Amino acid sequence: MNANGLRIVAITGCLIAAIIAVSWHARTSAAGPKVPNGTATHRDPPETKIATSWDQKAAAAYLDQRAGWWMEWPKSARDHETFCVSCHTAVPYALSRPAFRKPLAEAAPSANERKLLDNVTRRVRLWKEVAPFYSDADRGAYKTVESRGTESVLNALILASNDAQSGQLSSDTRTALDNMWAEQQTTGNKKGSWSWLRFANEPWEADDSDFYGAALAVVAVGTAPGNYRASPEIQNRLKMLREYLNRESAAQTTINRAVLLWASARLPGLLEPEKQKAISAELFSKQQPDGGWSLSSLSGSWKRNDGTPQEPKSDGYATGLITLALQQAGIPRDNPQLMLAFAWLTANQNKTEGFWLSYSLNKNVEHHMTPTTALFMNDAATAYAVLALTEPRH
Repeated sequence: MNANGLRIVAITGCLIAAIIAVSWHARTSAAGPKVPNGTATHRDPPETKIATSWDQKAAAAYLDQRAGWWMEWPKSARDHETFCVSCHTAVPYALSRPAFRKPLAEAAPSANERKLLDNVTRRVRLWKEVAPFYSDADRGAYKTVESRGTESVLNALILASNDAQSGQLSSDTRTALDNMWAEQQTTGNKKGSWSWLRFANEPWEADDSDFYGAALAVVAVGTAPGNYRASPEIQNRLKMLREYLNRESAAQTTINRAVLLWASARLPGLLEPEKQKAISAELFSKQQPDGGWSLSSLSGSWKRNDGTPQEPKSDGYATGLITLALQQAGIPRDNPQLMLAFAWLTANQNKTEGFWLSYSLNKNVEHHMTPTTALFMNDAATAYAVLALTEPRH
């Protein structure tokens, strides 16, 4: 063999060794911390490895800071000294922030959690007095009824999730659930769902977001403690809800079906096992080579309203939500594709600021109102990434 041939063989060998080393490093980095000499620590259970390979304190600090900003932002202010409860910041914060209680040795909810819960409770107690988030007069036709439907579901979800921490259904949460059922549509082609805010913004405020909202209502019911889901007085309402979700599921975007899968894990019998398996298989088929999911690839042919191209990269919102849904639907944590998803999540946290990056389906960063509003997708992404990474093994 001549000198050039020997050189090629040597270079090829070096590349193969480098690839093996990088693969080993990625696995051990995702698995947990290292001891000072650079070797991996003893083999912990998978859930321990996952939990210690991302910065929980930084994630909690990011979520606290963003919730605090939202609650003080003048545009979120509403009557009776309350504020709007947003799908992108407030709701994900309420669902995810309790996950830090044990690892951060917190004895009680954070100050911003308490403020959010107090706000929701106040609006539930004053339900017949408070103005809707938006009204027909200021934002156009149907906004009053859309606001009532949307808020009723979000209030119930937030309070039910809080009650799940103690295992006791409070009177305020029961009132919130009663308000929710009172807003459910009982006639027409949307029977079983709720009127939902439409501002031509995917994935939470568009024409197909009624389905997303109905799935969240299921999560609220399934999360409420005290076996609330078995209450005789809600069975007819639940039947309409179940029929609506099953009737409309085939026409939905993949990301909406991901939320449906999450909901089905909270309410046994919502979906037939074969439909659950089909949605799981669909989600796995959309997973990107890097282990994550891209929201833009799961949202049909939706176009940004500013004319800019959609971002095709994997993002924290889609990856966090889908990883959570698949786990709750019974996919084991050692499933190879799910392990890739965990690796993506642990590798893609911004360790300095604590967040996971995501991208708006509606406009690019430059076209947001302000740099702070451009973070809305990161807020949701961080919350769902946290929920996915802290999900107990079932």
